[in-house]
Amino acid sequence: MTSAGPGNDPLPRRVVDALRCSVCATPVELSGRTVRCGNRHSFDLARQGYVNLLHARVQAGTADTAPMVAARSAFLESGAYEPLADEVTRAASGATGLVIDAGAGPGYYLSRVLDVCPSAAGLALDVSAVALRRAARAHARLGAVVWNLWEPWPVADGVASVVLDVFSPRNAAEFHRVLAPGGVLVVAAPLPGHLAELGDLVLSVADRKEERLETTLGGRFARISRTDVVRTAPFTARQVHDVVAMGPAGFHLDRDDRRSRLEAAQGRDVTLAVGVSVWQKTG
Repeated sequence: MTSAGPGNDPLPRRVVDALRCSVCATPVELSGRTVRCGNRHSFDLARQGYVNLLHARVQAGTADTAPMVAARSAFLESGAYEPLADEVTRAASGATGLVIDAGAGPGYYLSRVLDVCPSAAGLALDVSAVALRRAARAHARLGAVVWNLWEPWPVADGVASVVLDVFSPRNAAEFHRVLAPGGVLVVAAPLPGHLAELGDLVLSVADRKEERLETTLGGRFARISRTDVVRTAPFTARQVHDVVAMGPAGFHLDRDDRRSRLEAAQGRDVTLAVGVSVWQKTG
């Protein structure tokens, strides 16, 4: 992972060129530490390097909190999901232009892709400003923007060579719009059995999830490959804690019943089961 350092632009040129004003949809420029369009709408970069293009406060319970982001970062850095990260990176390894990570969190997967795609730049989109504080510093060629993925994205048409979606909301219309002709969408989605040993401490995989994925994407994309990443390995006590704390259950870890079950789960074998599929833009 290549961190942004002194002298690196907080928003790479190619990211700025791809962005559009979230008020009037016109192109923007980076002037100092302000993103500004020709109609004088402006957005200041945060000290950590990300820019918030939203116009309203994020509803409570929508975005990952600071403890959830810290747990996610620690869990990912532990290497527990490295087989998944390797497969996502392999699937996106041909990227030569802009790579957009929809729901990027702290930028773990996007920074891995940029490491193997030296001519690519990355745009991390997430509704959590806390997560993007980390993403903005995850790689020198990465720019981070706070945005609600269910809203039309503040991104120009046809500017991305790859869109990543790892355990994130799937806005198929926006995926299709921002991808260039020939662009690909890389989706990582949990399979039945994913983290099953942890029971209801984590979200269960919904029935017919694969069928729903086809329904969501099939009208705009054709699947060209799928690889299932399935591994069972012991989780340390810290990994068990962090994988639970980084999800919705993290809001309730202080409850006595959850705390006791969390302690009982520590040190057991846990299954990673994720399907990584690559989709070609059609139409």
